[in-house]
Amino acid sequence: MRKAIAKVLTVINEKRRNKARDDTKKKRTPLDLRYKKTRAFRKKLTKFELSRKSLRTQKKENNFRPIKFALAA
Repeated sequence: MRKAIAKVLTVINEKRRNKARDDTKKKRTPLDLRYKKTRAFRKKLTKFELSRKSLRTQKKENNFRPIKFALAA
């Protein structure tokens, strides 16, 4: 009996997911269709976010560049 219920639920869930997959061609995908992976991996910053710098950091880098010395070898 238990296995029969599990089979039915599996089919129902599969149908629901397939329907949701067809319906969602929008921006956000439903939670149960997203990649699971790990929590840390999902929360990790994107490459774009990592490369962004604050205005203060940009000003620091522009105003205090490393000094280049002309060395005669």
